[in-house]
Amino acid sequence: MRRPRRLTGGLVLASALALALPVGAASAPEPPTRPGDGEIEAQRDRVSDRADRVGELTQRLAEAESRLGELGARVELAMEDANKARVDLDRAERARSRAEQVAAGAQGQSAAAAAEVERQRARLDEFAAGSYRQGSKLGSLTAYVGAHGPEDLLARAELLDTVGRTQLDVLDDLERSRIDRVNKDSLAREALRDAAAARAQAAEASDRAEAARAAAITARAEQAGTAAHLEAERDDVRSELAAARSSVAGLESQRDRYEEWLAASQAAQAGQGQDPGPGVSQGSPAPEDDDEPATGSVETVVDRALSQLGTPYAWGGGNASGPTRGIRDGGVADSYGDYRKIGFDCSGLMIYAFAGAGVRLDHYSGYQYQSGTQVPLASMQRGDMLFWSSGGRIHHVALYLGSGKMVEAPYSGSHVRVTPVRYAGIAPYAVRVL
Repeated sequence: MRRPRRLTGGLVLASALALALPVGAASAPEPPTRPGDGEIEAQRDRVSDRADRVGELTQRLAEAESRLGELGARVELAMEDANKARVDLDRAERARSRAEQVAAGAQGQSAAAAAEVERQRARLDEFAAGSYRQGSKLGSLTAYVGAHGPEDLLARAELLDTVGRTQLDVLDDLERSRIDRVNKDSLAREALRDAAAARAQAAEASDRAEAARAAAITARAEQAGTAAHLEAERDDVRSELAAARSSVAGLESQRDRYEEWLAASQAAQAGQGQDPGPGVSQGSPAPEDDDEPATGSVETVVDRALSQLGTPYAWGGGNASGPTRGIRDGGVADSYGDYRKIGFDCSGLMIYAFAGAGVRLDHYSGYQYQSGTQVPLASMQRGDMLFWSSGGRIHHVALYLGSGKMVEAPYSGSHVRVTPVRYAGIAPYAVRVL
């Protein structure tokens, strides 16, 4: 007895194949839906468009991040300039203090000279009055009247000669005292002028450094906003690209399943004895990743620097005794709360490290670059200082440990660390202090 044939429904082609099956053959399974070629092509166009957009945004982001790096170096330079201004202002204050001491001493000496003038004048007045009371005038003949004999006359002549010389000595002393007073007054005024000029120059330099620092921080903040916007836009488009690629892969997989079903159905119709069920491709398993995860002397200076590993970065922080509270910068450092942290900035860490060997460094990497013997990088040794510059100006310093490693206080939000030497932007010389 022959079994009735059954239509499966769905596509016309599937129905025709089912009707053409011989009596007794198994009925064809429900075919998968075949996506249209236009739908797949449209999704591919969408993938291409999103890929181009991702590439464009990636390029723009790379340029923005490069500019951000330049502005970051500019900010570091401005901060170091501010450090320099602080050091210079401190030096000017000390110079002014010394000048004020010199001026005070000169004024005291001037007052003493004035007193001497008055003393000599009183002495001259006393001499003149005494001469008058004796009834004689210097240089007149009345002094010789009344002499009793030649011996008395000679005695009076000798006396008047001595008195004349004494008067001249008094007048000479008076003139010297006056000149001394003028010199002391001039010295006092010159010292005060020098002190005022040095203080004014230091204050002006400090104002300029602060203005440049604020401008650099503002520019970097604006560029950081631009980079963040580009990064967010790129990530959004990347998500769209991933979705489009997933859609294309899904449509192509669906089409492959249909083609497999169709081939199986045709084979069954031809009487090849194959199961007409669809051969859905499961895909090959992803290959395993065989890569394993990657796992008073120079030594006094190095040991002191390494003893601070993990200490927070704090702009303006650090002295010869250890980490100190950071200071406000009005921008990046403030955003990380450096003024609330106890830590080091790059030059502060060097101050602490070298203080252990009795070396005093200024809190400014530009001066530290001039603090010792400059040697080519090819000759750098453990304990040398390495510097980074932009536009020929120093903005960062680290301590070389040897074997291509260095220890540094890198930037706000980070901490003292050991890291491979960065050669991008490195200054051409290392500085050897010990």
